[in-house]
Amino acid sequence: MRAPLLTVMGASRTFGERQALRAVDLEVAAGECVALLGPNGSGKSTLLRIACGRDRPTTGDVGFDGVPMTEDDVRVRARVAFVGDALGCYPDLTVRQHLELVAVAHGVPEERIDALLREWRLTCHADSLPSALSSGQLQAMQLASALLRPRDLLVLDEPEQRLDPRARGRLANVLRAEGDKGVAVLFATHQPELARVAQRVIALAEGAVVADGSPD
Repeated sequence: MRAPLLTVMGASRTFGERQALRAVDLEVAAGECVALLGPNGSGKSTLLRIACGRDRPTTGDVGFDGVPMTEDDVRVRARVAFVGDALGCYPDLTVRQHLELVAVAHGVPEERIDALLREWRLTCHADSLPSALSSGQLQAMQLASALLRPRDLLVLDEPEQRLDPRARGRLANVLRAEGDKGVAVLFATHQPELARVAQRVIALAEGAVVADGSPD
């Protein structure tokens, strides 16, 4: 058994009177791919934000590689890549400039940029501003940015949304490859077909874990 890279113990999260998570436990090891399934409002996004340090649980603990996780920890920022459910970008930077910014920040060779542009069918849009892109192209740019940087943990919130069928197939292959490279992957999805890429599926309902096991 591999030691867990990410550990969430008894995590709950309340927003005012609403309880979004109810004492959730979660472990993800290096090289393991775990999918979260559940209806809207089941707590998936809240759990992902807690798992990557973007939010703190109201009660419970989160650990990354044996130490408590906080977003302001330089070690966490350097080793955890996150793509949320909202499209975030700089309106005055082109697609290529977005990727160049990531490459410079993480010391990544810029030749990787061209490979990712080709992989995500963005080469023809490399010099386009976000306002000229479709929502699917914006999602592809965000995924390319996350995959450009070094990472030990990759956290994705419904990464298939806005992607066309061809790009969704590419995404499934990427998730498989990440595990083969030893990256821990945690993602939420509404697509049971994509969840089958994972070794484990965790089902949430009303902020609680209701099932945890193989995709089958």
